[in-house]
Amino acid sequence: MHRVFLPLFLAAQLCLFFAHSAPVYANNEVMSPEYAGKPLIDGLPLQALFAKATRFGGKQTDLPVYPAYQLDELLGYAWLSDEINDLAGFAGKPIRLLIGLRPDGSFQDVTVIDHHEPVFLHGLGNEAMHEFLAQYRDRSIRNQIIVGSAQNSQLSSNEGGTVIFDGVTKATISVMIINDVVLSTALQVARARLDGFALPTQSRLVDKPITTQDWNALVGDQLIHTWTVPQASVEQELGRALDQYPEFTDEIDTGEPFIDLAYAYLNSPQVGINLLGKARYQALMARITPGDHLLWVGSNGLYPHVEPDYTPATVPSRLSLDQGGLSVEIRDINAPSELNKITTHGAPSYEATHFFRIKGSAGFDPGSPIDLKLHVHLPRNHLLSDDATFTSHYQLPTSEWEAVTIDTSKPMPLWMKLWLDRWVSVCILLVGLVVLIVSFIKQDSFSRSRHFHLFRWGYLTFTLFFIGFYAQGQLSVVNIFTLFHSLKDGFDLSIFLLDPVIFILWIVTFVSLFIWGRGLFCGWLCPFGALQEMASWLGKKLKCKQIRVPDKLHRTLIYLKYPIIGGLVALSFYSLTWAEKLSEVEPFKTSITLLFVRHWPFIVYAVGLLVVGMFIHKFYCRYLCPLGAGLAAIGLLRRFELLKRVDFCGTPCQTCHHRCEIKAIKKSGEIDYNECIQCLECIVILNDDEQCVDKLLTRKQQKKAAAQQIPIVQAHQPSTKI
Repeated sequence: MHRVFLPLFLAAQLCLFFAHSAPVYANNEVMSPEYAGKPLIDGLPLQALFAKATRFGGKQTDLPVYPAYQLDELLGYAWLSDEINDLAGFAGKPIRLLIGLRPDGSFQDVTVIDHHEPVFLHGLGNEAMHEFLAQYRDRSIRNQIIVGSAQNSQLSSNEGGTVIFDGVTKATISVMIINDVVLSTALQVARARLDGFALPTQSRLVDKPITTQDWNALVGDQLIHTWTVPQASVEQELGRALDQYPEFTDEIDTGEPFIDLAYAYLNSPQVGINLLGKARYQALMARITPGDHLLWVGSNGLYPHVEPDYTPATVPSRLSLDQGGLSVEIRDINAPSELNKITTHGAPSYEATHFFRIKGSAGFDPGSPIDLKLHVHLPRNHLLSDDATFTSHYQLPTSEWEAVTIDTSKPMPLWMKLWLDRWVSVCILLVGLVVLIVSFIKQDSFSRSRHFHLFRWGYLTFTLFFIGFYAQGQLSVVNIFTLFHSLKDGFDLSIFLLDPVIFILWIVTFVSLFIWGRGLFCGWLCPFGALQEMASWLGKKLKCKQIRVPDKLHRTLIYLKYPIIGGLVALSFYSLTWAEKLSEVEPFKTSITLLFVRHWPFIVYAVGLLVVGMFIHKFYCRYLCPLGAGLAAIGLLRRFELLKRVDFCGTPCQTCHHRCEIKAIKKSGEIDYNECIQCLECIVILNDDEQCVDKLLTRKQQKKAAAQQIPIVQAHQPSTKI
């Protein structure tokens, strides 16, 4: 008996240990260190944000901002992000940021005041969030700020250029929410308070008949803009001859331009149809979302508009687009080569051509002037390099557009951007779910296949590595907190749409509870559950003695997880912070989200559960998992009991009872759907002529009857016994 109680005792002690080891984050500990302990104005460290300020104005009524002054000179404005944009974070609560903006549109600083993002609070630590926010200091809202990894060593910090912020691994959604909130509130404040940030006049294309024009006519009517940058201009700007750069060590034809570039706004049918032909133009426009804009760029010369190793479907590092002093993202659409041929009579041949998309949410105005910028970056050696920027000014002719009033106050929601960014993961997940659901529907015939066990292990591998490690699709009891608090505070579906993988898994899991119970998720779609299965397999391979928990003790221990989830949910309404701390009873974040890169008590706890699982099959799932308890409680409402049984099951056959490692089959033959993970092993046994005692007995009787030449009818027919 001690072999059973010892693992339970150790697990409980580890639970208590990490609960007490978890740091308690009071507001002054969430705040960036340089702000902690500073004097507060209306509860905010405004003096620390604007250290040179001699006075602050009160919160203004039309826009909740605090003006900061040094004597009578305006230093900037400060505001709480959630008072302008209360977009909820991944935990369902807004991330409260204190943001400072100078009169020139550059950020004074951005610091966190309060948040409930579990991946930072109890995983990566607040330092990771502070490091991300520190990147906003001195950056201008005229810059295009992109969260991700830089594709090259240089970052364009020029006014109106692109700045790539280092994201936070495992916290992608949280930092994208932060970036969206920071930029949207800053832009709103700038347009309302700062000079030079007003919305440009909006316009739309004129609907008119298309006339045939050759290349020279299109150029002459300014429908195509050509731009040549000679070598001499570049050398003058860089201050040295091109042959001093390793990139141009070969002999250079002095008559060849540094770059000969042409570009055109393809949304204008007059331009697009003449350049591409009607059929290919329509096929190309069908590849972008309605409301998006398309820019064609072609170039020749020593320095094409994209680098030689340019990755299709990404933002170019050599080109950027500004409008109204604000940067507008352009991204290659990776169009097929058959759509990339210019058919206009008289058109020159360009070595490099691309179609760049401008998202509709960027607020691009086709009738307003634009600045297309060429960024030249030439290394002299591995330590030194020279940079220069050249600008081409262009405006679509007035014959192609007319001024209108367009409401740009509602850009594309963040959740929609996240779904578009993760469409590949979403498609793979949906295919995987369809395969699994079809397998469950056809479980009786599928379980007869000799490849069943290969399929099961293959799917568990898919669940662990794709759904878990890659797509970060580990459901958690924290999601249940979010749901209950959303219902209390006013349900907002957009909170749950922020992570498409989690949202889809929850929808499928919730629906499956009314059909199969908890088994579809717990047995097939839970990454940590898959990891436990693998730990159990490893334990058997290492010949670890498998402990069979006595039935009476097992029937008692399975109820332990129910007070755990009940206590966590109740505690979340008293203190969400403490509920988030104690939700670390789930080892999911340590093992799946953070891949065991964490403070050592959490690692000891998660690894300890897996080690125990090598001796007691799926120990955590059976006795401790609050998420499993919540799913089982909802699963009580299921309408079907689809696992086949026969009259022989339990009376007297005990094969499935003894073979069920999760102990979800009682001696009576009844299946406990609250505990069953639907591994379908019992169905495999029932359909196997060499394992099912009923079939073995029937066959034995048939052989005996055949020997006696007496016909016999099978004694035991399938029934609906549960």
